[in-house]
Amino acid sequence: MINQPQPRTSTDDRVIGDVIMQMKDITLRFGGVVAISSISFDIREGEIRAIIGPNGAGKSSMLNVISGFYRPQEGEIWFRGRKRPAMKPYQVARQGIARTFQNIALFEGMSVLDNVMTGRLNHMNPNVFLQAIWKGKAEREEVENRERAERIIDFLEIQHIRKTPVSRLPYGLKKRVELARALVSEPSLLLLDEPMAGMNVEEKEDMSRFILDVNDEFGTTIALIEHDMGVVMDLSDRVVVMDYGKKIGDGIPDEVRSNQDVIDAYLGVSHD
Repeated sequence: MINQPQPRTSTDDRVIGDVIMQMKDITLRFGGVVAISSISFDIREGEIRAIIGPNGAGKSSMLNVISGFYRPQEGEIWFRGRKRPAMKPYQVARQGIARTFQNIALFEGMSVLDNVMTGRLNHMNPNVFLQAIWKGKAEREEVENRERAERIIDFLEIQHIRKTPVSRLPYGLKKRVELARALVSEPSLLLLDEPMAGMNVEEKEDMSRFILDVNDEFGTTIALIEHDMGVVMDLSDRVVVMDYGKKIGDGIPDEVRSNQDVIDAYLGVSHD
């Protein structure tokens, strides 16, 4: 029997929906190295799904498979009830799947606003002529995209740096800008690769709050990789645990932290 996700708090009235993504027997190899070995798990609508494990477990490789950067040699990806063919990252993005990266991938010489606006590319008309004359539909589209970007900037409380070049920002704010760029694309599934890596306690608290707000207010389904177990256990509805490319645990946080295989391979001691 598979346990269903439980509310994070007694006042949480979110609804966890049906499965929107299934990873079925995914295997990924790099030459003779097996990064992912026949792993299956699912992601449900509206949940926060954590993927954890020690360094080298294959977590980022799994996110790269989901987002189209890597193509698995074996297995199937199902999204919203349909088997997904091989896709490039931009095609995956058009399905409504956005991501952030373990190593920040921003345009350092551009302002915060311009960086966030790049997240609207899939919503922009590719017709160069219409964009050049900037009349009618093109003008309305530009205004709509700018308004959306400004709303996300306000939501993440980075109004005061909206015109600042990204290169001048401290690390924690850069992480928030990268989150803004992903959110402005209006994803139904948001992939976060170590969103709190390198942050101090205060920055982690802020990012945790924003992740919860994105999930609660926008209804965005989130899959995240994170090493801070306190954060994982507080934020996530369900957790899948990887070790050396294999799945060794999957369930609600209480089940995972009491799983002896997980304790031996990753946690080290029981958190009971």
